[in-house]
Amino acid sequence: MFSKQDYYYMALAIKLAKQGHYTTSPNPRVGCVLVNSIEGKVQIIGTGFHQKAGQGHAEVNALLDATNKFPKLIKDATAYVTLEPCSHFGRTPPCAQGLINAGVKRVVAAMVDPYPEVSGRGLKMLEQAGIQTEVGLLENEAKALNIGFIKVITEGLPYVRVKLAASLDGKTAMQSGESKWITSSNARCDVQKLRAQSCAVIAGAGSILTDNAKMTVRWSELGELKESYQEDKIRQPIRVVIDSKNRLTPDLDFFSQESAVILVRGKLDRIRLEKLHQWPHFVEQVELPMVKASVGEDKVDLTALLTLLAQRGLNDVLVESGAHLAGAFIEQNLVDELILYQAPKLMGGDGKNLVEMPNISTLTQAKSLSITDIRMVGCDIRITAKLEKIP
Repeated sequence: MFSKQDYYYMALAIKLAKQGHYTTSPNPRVGCVLVNSIEGKVQIIGTGFHQKAGQGHAEVNALLDATNKFPKLIKDATAYVTLEPCSHFGRTPPCAQGLINAGVKRVVAAMVDPYPEVSGRGLKMLEQAGIQTEVGLLENEAKALNIGFIKVITEGLPYVRVKLAASLDGKTAMQSGESKWITSSNARCDVQKLRAQSCAVIAGAGSILTDNAKMTVRWSELGELKESYQEDKIRQPIRVVIDSKNRLTPDLDFFSQESAVILVRGKLDRIRLEKLHQWPHFVEQVELPMVKASVGEDKVDLTALLTLLAQRGLNDVLVESGAHLAGAFIEQNLVDELILYQAPKLMGGDGKNLVEMPNISTLTQAKSLSITDIRMVGCDIRITAKLEKIP
């Protein structure tokens, strides 16, 4: 069905889409390549990718590129797109109509758009205009580009990653609480990239208070990414803090940087809280239901929290927290991917464990993982694993 040339150009479109990895959300990452034949030789006449929500889509940018370089070759060209061209008016006009108006003769899409307002309609619009359409080329690679976007649409929940760091003997801190720094500067740089690609970062109030953390993306620590992204182009993730006991105060370093914060409360007494503290304008306080915990106090409903984030278009979420909150997400089967940094240290003693999952008491209840990647990051080992979902 597809030629070697088709695979080559779609692979290039996917590579282009990756350039929007840190900037496009809540929109999907999309790339487009336009080609045409000149005296029997196929050549690229235009390329583009979606850079930021509200700006031109990949197809629009590729057509603009072709218009500047080879305007006479756009008619009867073939377009390779990593996602079905949109068919509805959003912040920008429909890309399917743009391709029709440009006179392309063939459109190859890697996958159908799962978004209900588009799904199949963009391809149908193209077909009705007499354009040859094909779909499914490098589909798995295209889906991997937008795993969070797809999950929000199909399941109503964001894609959740949990980041953990420990010594080789599984300790995250000494018994005294000392934990800076277990891992190397290379690993911490890698974590900055994880934050930069995430729409939201979730932490517990305890982690903020213990580590005096800010949970922001620090451009100076992004390594080679600084060559591709200017400091003012990096999008800060929304910082979500579960503070059901109302322990945080506005004078913390956490609130010194002006970027969106959601404070999650179990019970929100607005009048009392406003009298106690004057919160910065970028801080939103949200009340969520509490659920009965089998061990200890009632906890904020984590499914309700993730549902709220999905409703706000936050596709990819990173959990950076202590052992109890991380364990709760894992125990409740809310985690898609776990990223563990292991430092070449043995901390011994009664240090703190990696995760706490008090409801797991037998081996049959243990959470199974599928390791997808192991690599060195500086002197540390980074293990990436998918959590196997329990039906």
